[in-house]
Amino acid sequence: MRRPVLLLAAFAVTALLVHLGAIVAAPRVIMALAIGKLGQGGAAVNRFQFSRRTNAQSRDVVRPSPDLAYASCVYDLEKGPLLVEAAPTPGGGYASVSVFAGNTDNIGVFDTIANPQGVRFALVRAGEPFPDKAVRLQLPLVVSPSRKGVILDRRLAPTQAAFDLADKARRADRCAPL
Repeated sequence: MRRPVLLLAAFAVTALLVHLGAIVAAPRVIMALAIGKLGQGGAAVNRFQFSRRTNAQSRDVVRPSPDLAYASCVYDLEKGPLLVEAAPTPGGGYASVSVFAGNTDNIGVFDTIANPQGVRFALVRAGEPFPDKAVRLQLPLVVSPSRKGVILDRRLAPTQAAFDLADKARRADRCAPL
């Protein structure tokens, strides 16, 4: 009778550890890999990087959409808050900017439907004081629970002409100290 109880207890502990690993560790490992890849191993932090037009071989992100132009900024809030800006695409093309924390949580989303003049916000680390400049400029604040994460700018670009317009607009993206 004692052996089945021990086996059941071992199974329960193992299941709990696997569950915690999947819930706690996996998102952080996934984001660490993405930060390393998108941030070029630390060489491209707090500035936007621009991907080429997506094709069948593209794999900067898992299964990228061929109808989107991507820009990404790996952020590090160690030295303070950031100002993030994404200009609108000429002709009113749709764009969205998403902010992801270090555990893959989506902590902020902006688009050009709600912000036709372009996206602009301050990114601050949780527990840090809100920057006076952000308050003075009346910037929306995105509070990150982690020091590092990723900002992703996606612009609708189903044709080469639309991609060219989106590419020109995204080149004005900013992810820099506030």
